[in-house]
Amino acid sequence: MNADDFRGPAVRAEGLTKRFGRTVALSHVDLEVERGTIVGLLGPNGAGKTTMVRVLTTLLRPDAGSATVTGIDVLRQPLQVRTRIGLAGQQAAVDAYLTGRGNLEMIGRLYHLGARRARRRADELLGRFSLADAADRIAKTYSGGMRRRLDLAASLVAVPPVLFLDEPTTGLDPRSRLAMWDIIRDLVDGGTTVLLTTQYLDEADRLADRIVVIDEGAIVGSGTSDSLKREAGGARIDLQLQDGGQVEVARAAIRAALGREVDPGRDARRLTLPVADGAGALMAVARALDDAGVEVEDIALRRPTLDEVFLVLTGHAAAQEEHGEERRAA
Repeated sequence: MNADDFRGPAVRAEGLTKRFGRTVALSHVDLEVERGTIVGLLGPNGAGKTTMVRVLTTLLRPDAGSATVTGIDVLRQPLQVRTRIGLAGQQAAVDAYLTGRGNLEMIGRLYHLGARRARRRADELLGRFSLADAADRIAKTYSGGMRRRLDLAASLVAVPPVLFLDEPTTGLDPRSRLAMWDIIRDLVDGGTTVLLTTQYLDEADRLADRIVVIDEGAIVGSGTSDSLKREAGGARIDLQLQDGGQVEVARAAIRAALGREVDPGRDARRLTLPVADGAGALMAVARALDDAGVEVEDIALRRPTLDEVFLVLTGHAAAQEEHGEERRAA
């Protein structure tokens, strides 16, 4: 079956379970990635992200469950699956002693493209990833960002319809991260389907059409960035007073305007309150404080961040370090 003829989800997993000894790395995980989209698999170290990618890319057999890529069974037809996917892991898997062009040509030959076609494809990708000027330098002289771009180019030599990116920007400087984000979005705009694992909340927020939150091997939430933020409590008003001595006056004014109590914060001058009608509540609070003579240094309406979403869903911060299943499996 041609991948272009398949009309179901590009990636589907049902009940995937994987254990390493007593440790459950994946627990009955269900996942779907629609064609032409980016799904961000978001979680801290040890959440199960890399194990999920290794199962879906045929590198690891699950203990239970099933999975397909473009309709092809991952467990029963792994060789066919491998012709439909590209994979860029956490570490750039390039040959340090080959040139950039040599790396890509070698992969092209491994895919039986033939010498001329492999060279043409290498030149095309070197240009696309802004590596043409360094094409004939050996890869060990490349910067970290250049090696990551070369690794991503290598995963695209065979023009796969589905691309798996396992924390592709880990260790990159801010400029290189932004450049990588642009490349990934361009790939999806061109029709590629991407499953992206990340522990960076801003990365998931920026790139993913849908975010799946995984923690301790289980899916704990999924949806668009906006829907997940709504689940975390909707809009909030952040208020900072010029004089901390006016906080009780401010609380009384807000109580009269909104009919609700406002708990004092740790900062004597700052108040934060969740609101249902964001814009209307903000105007009402601003008028009430002005009428009460409360001097305001700053007032703003904001939505929850993905950090707050993650805390609500898992009970701990996304940056919390855990003993990673990636290390245990190594």
